Amino acid sequence: MENVFDVLKERGYIAQCTDEEELRDLLGKQKVTFYIGFDPTADSLHVGHFLALMAMAHMQRAGHRPICMVGGGTGTVGDPSGRTDMRKMLTDEQIEHNCNCFKKQMARFIDFSDGKALLVNNGDWLRKLNYIGLLRDVGADFTVNRMLAAECYKQRWEKGLTFLEFNYMIMQAYDFLELNRRYDCKLEMGGDDQWSNIIAGVELVRKHQHVRAYGLTNKLLTKSDGKKMGKTAGGALWLDSEKTSPYEFYQYWRNVSDEDVEKCLALLTFLPMDEVHRLGNAEGAAINESKKVLAYEVTKLVHGEKEAQKAQKAAEDMFGGSGSSADIPSINVSGAIGNKLIDVLTDGGIFASKGEARRLIKQNGLSLNDSKVSDENYVLTEEDFNDGTALIKKGKKKYYRIVK
Repeated sequence: MENVFDVLKERGYIAQCTDEEELRDLLGKQKVTFYIGFDPTADSLHVGHFLALMAMAHMQRAGHRPICMVGGGTGTVGDPSGRTDMRKMLTDEQIEHNCNCFKKQMARFIDFSDGKALLVNNGDWLRKLNYIGLLRDVGADFTVNRMLAAECYKQRWEKGLTFLEFNYMIMQAYDFLELNRRYDCKLEMGGDDQWSNIIAGVELVRKHQHVRAYGLTNKLLTKSDGKKMGKTAGGALWLDSEKTSPYEFYQYWRNVSDEDVEKCLALLTFLPMDEVHRLGNAEGAAINESKKVLAYEVTKLVHGEKEAQKAQKAAEDMFGGSGSSADIPSINVSGAIGNKLIDVLTDGGIFASKGEARRLIKQNGLSLNDSKVSDENYVLTEEDFNDGTALIKKGKKKYYRIVK
């Protein structure tokens, strides 16, 4: 069987790795238990988590055992990595609810049957720790100088880094130590913004357990221009169909730039790499067909084949001009008649702000029932609704329904 390290490298997952040749050799010779942590900052995973789960799925397919660790403990602190401000503090009830939501979504991608994967909560050990005991046990292994040199802390230094957040690296490192003790976990994986935290965990395991431990980071999901992928006007691209509909999810991937098609196919589908290269190298009109394949495959993995087919049909209906599919995202509005269109669309989440709506109208990019909207103060009337429904076209490719 092909070494999974080579698979991850070829598909573009790997950003940084400790002891690359040694880890590659280990993954080729024996079954390795590894983990990725997911802090429950919301009640749904998003597309950034999906990338991590895909890397995890490749590892599992190669015979290795994943540990999906939800942060019932670390979630009480909040990871400062990639942040310019402090995360919102969550209640214990919110954290428990979010962890339960994560568990359901992870099962779509990872096989937990017969011990093939584990699902653990770091609250089971972090919440029981004695503060003085933790300081004596692992505190001496961390130097403040080195911690402050970590990128996640440096970028917060000017605005103010709380002592609460300063403890996050120690908590994450302790997770790796605990998982090694409990399950012989030898590898921690995560996004490249986690590199400093992962290195701390690797060193802690080696020092306390006197065994080899490894860290590997995945490249973050970014567009060709370097910006993070997965952001929409309404916020993150969620895996929960209630937060991001399968149609909206499909349309996001259908509309990625030509330059990002091959990368997305490699990272977010299981298509063979020769097929990925073929689709990614298409030009002209053919690249649009590649985008349809990408959108269908990714939506199928996240929402299932039935929902992917419905989303694909909805898109085809809209591009074909029929506008008849019931699978187009809808906003239900009571009392829409007599209200300004941009108020209704902003309140319904189609626009992030009224300013965004006004700008699109000025650019001639908003349509109501196939008619361009030129008046930013346009007020909805009874005549705008056919059988209680009005069709909105935002830009060139996004469709929504207003249901009154």
